[in-house]
Amino acid sequence: MRRATLAVRGYKYSDPHGALQPPIYVTALFRMEGEALKSDRGFDLKYSREENPTLRPLEEVIANLEHGVDSLAFNSGMAALSAVFLSLLSADASVLTTMEAYGATLRLLDALEKYGVRLRKTYPDTDDYIEALKAVKPTLVFFETITNPLLKVLDGPEIIKAAKDLGAVVVVDNTFATPVLTTPISYGADIVVHSTTKYIGGHNDVVGGVAVISRHELLEELWIWRAMLGGIMQPFEAYLTLRGVKTLFVRFERQCKTAMEVAQFLEGHGKVSEVIYPGLPSHPHHSIAKRLFGDGFGAVVSFRLKGGRDAAIKFFKALRLITPGPSLGGVESIATYPIASAASPIPDEEKKILGITEDLVRLSVGLEDAQDLIEDLDRALNS
Repeated sequence: MRRATLAVRGYKYSDPHGALQPPIYVTALFRMEGEALKSDRGFDLKYSREENPTLRPLEEVIANLEHGVDSLAFNSGMAALSAVFLSLLSADASVLTTMEAYGATLRLLDALEKYGVRLRKTYPDTDDYIEALKAVKPTLVFFETITNPLLKVLDGPEIIKAAKDLGAVVVVDNTFATPVLTTPISYGADIVVHSTTKYIGGHNDVVGGVAVISRHELLEELWIWRAMLGGIMQPFEAYLTLRGVKTLFVRFERQCKTAMEVAQFLEGHGKVSEVIYPGLPSHPHHSIAKRLFGDGFGAVVSFRLKGGRDAAIKFFKALRLITPGPSLGGVESIATYPIASAASPIPDEEKKILGITEDLVRLSVGLEDAQDLIEDLDRALNS
């Protein structure tokens, strides 16, 4: 099956009654006569903190889309990352990541230092990352395919090859790019994670996460950590997320197209000092993005306002169609103030190096008509 078809039908479930959609198993426990029943992948099916059949179609679909052998669904993206890091790291392990990433992810990696994990961060650029790799020789390498919030695009295949040459395990957050644009396991990543709250679910109505594994030997340890931490996705959330992923390709392709139109409009606006979007030739990583992603460049556009913080606050208050708020990836467009939200845990000195400043706005483009979004942006900018 081609990948857009996999998003709709890429699971094996067959209902004995002929129902088209997999049912929701709302149960805490399963019948157990001596030995526990087994799930389709051989784990005990006895308690829904460990395994629930509702999750399996979703886990199969996302594993297929990401070219993995299996996946595990979690109750948030951070739950997925927590289980992944705890399953792979131990005292004296070292992690290399970028200064720029989702703030909660960086906070989690910082917190692991109290258990003996050594964290090293580098500027989010391919050459800087590879130079740091050679110097640090880390146990684990972590990066985002498109960084949050400045939308840098690292050369994933080159970084992963360099990391593998040094024997490192590679974990990639593919939330912003989605498997529509790139599949890091296909060029060597060990584990790919998503916040399914974003494009996978796609409707701003469900929180979740997933970790996709490249080989079976990673599965049992990660499954055990999910059970111990209690981070499994709940059945109703799994149902909603599976429903969302079926429209991923049509949603995301439209969102990418609209994002390009919005970025081009903003680039010519007198109240905007800089537009940051990988699809624009002005983006420093445009050539890498084009090679990795093809004709789509994501559905997030960041930009800087002339007038700094005061202009930004006026802009958010003047929006009428676009919602000011956190998060991204849903059908409704959302404008975010990164310095006060996703990027707030990044140390001030690193924000300065990266350019995460008070004039920066991050726009998640939804499914509204492009012209309606442009008119709302124009009105808010001119306010």
